[in-house]
Amino acid sequence: MKRDKLIKAYAPMTETAFYILLSLLEPRHGYGIMKHVEELTKGRIQLGSGTVYGTLTKMQRDGLIHVYSTKERKKMYQITVDGQHILKIEMHRLSELHSNAMKYGGDLL
Repeated sequence: MKRDKLIKAYAPMTETAFYILLSLLEPRHGYGIMKHVEELTKGRIQLGSGTVYGTLTKMQRDGLIHVYSTKERKKMYQITVDGQHILKIEMHRLSELHSNAMKYGGDLL
């Protein structure tokens, strides 16, 4: 999928998609992704297997991730260059949101 179409399809990104791509900066299998996201969010987000594997299938089809290896019937996934590009765009968007929130609403904390 061309990058312009990827950006249109994934930006802004859902929190689930964001954390899955972030988790795949190093190779992980589905269960490893679920545990990593739970750990990163201190239990706030607990992804179900259907959500994870459905998202992985879509992301793999769109070229954001690829199968890194298959061991003992477990697929290990990793982010691709296109996936890193989309993740970077989302990180910049979130950084802008945070910056504006602190600048204009920081006194609400």
